[in-house]
Amino acid sequence: MSFVVELSPAAEADLERLFDFLLDQAHTTEDLDRAQSAIDAIRAAAQHRLAITPFSFRKAAQSPAQRELIIPFGGTGYVALYEIVSPSKVVVLAVRHQREEDYH
Repeated sequence: MSFVVELSPAAEADLERLFDFLLDQAHTTEDLDRAQSAIDAIRAAAQHRLAITPFSFRKAAQSPAQRELIIPFGGTGYVALYEIVSPSKVVVLAVRHQREEDYH
């Protein structure tokens, strides 16, 4: 079975925030390319991994429907909070860098 994966408006805003942060930190054209690669990696991981096995990742709340996907990237990575909202749909609620305090 395959799940439909959607990003919530808040998750889209998180991706924009993360991209803007990476652009602000960029010093070279390679850094600019890496910023886009990071966002692409987050989107790809969410689409591919959550579409197939959303129940296999760690629980994020008391509800078994809310879980976290760890997305490795470089020496660190990102964490996507998502919810399994139906037997065929997953919604990414938020995205943060692993070194950030928590979701907003």
